[in-house]
Amino acid sequence: MNFTVEHLEFYLLVLIRVSAFILAAPFFSYQTVPRRVKAVLSIMLAIFIIQIIPVEKVSYTGVLGFSSLVIQEAAVGMMLGFMCNFAMYIVSFAGNLMDMEMGLSMASMFDPSTRIQVTVSGSIYNYLVMLVLMATNMHYVVIRAITDAFKYFSVGKAVFNGDLASMTIEFITNYFIVGFRIVLPVFACMLVINVVLGVLTRAAPQMNMFVVGMQLKVLAGIVVLMIVLNTIPTVANFIMEQMKSIIVDMYKYFTPTR
Repeated sequence: MNFTVEHLEFYLLVLIRVSAFILAAPFFSYQTVPRRVKAVLSIMLAIFIIQIIPVEKVSYTGVLGFSSLVIQEAAVGMMLGFMCNFAMYIVSFAGNLMDMEMGLSMASMFDPSTRIQVTVSGSIYNYLVMLVLMATNMHYVVIRAITDAFKYFSVGKAVFNGDLASMTIEFITNYFIVGFRIVLPVFACMLVINVVLGVLTRAAPQMNMFVVGMQLKVLAGIVVLMIVLNTIPTVANFIMEQMKSIIVDMYKYFTPTR
């Protein structure tokens, strides 16, 4: 294949979409990944993609036209990567709910890798789910998300023709459903403890159940948390299914209607 100026413009637009995706996608967007690694990964991935997709002539008018194409491709890559990364936040949301019930919500910290405020349980769940996803090669699904995007809508062909509001509402609904499914065992345990403490308060009013309940909730919550750690593969599967679903919805959102 002869290398022409048209090919250079096409490759640069592919590189912009891939780079924006890498900057926002899970695994690759974390601060622990060096910037040089992100840059090299974006360049190599763009080189591989340009070999498997047909080169099309990019049509634009002047510098402003090419600038609009650059902004469009950056927006497409950023939105695809952000929605994939947003699915990973379900684990942190479930961990926050767990610690709120267990009385550990005050023990929160700023995670420098994800740049969000996480609690103890949320951090544990997040890294365990990430480890399972990496061990099962699910990070290849994330790479395939940006690769298949060029098959659905090529460079400069993305059209924002879908209902983004309804798609976002549907995803947020599933976000809360999956999060509550993860935290349900801890909720059930805390509910039983609250009922028992309420009965004991009525039976022995002179006892300070507030002080007793705090330690009891923390102890019982940690025990339940250790038991439900066996469900980490199931949780990772939930996260992966949500990520695949949102990727398909984003493809439909950007694909031109025929």
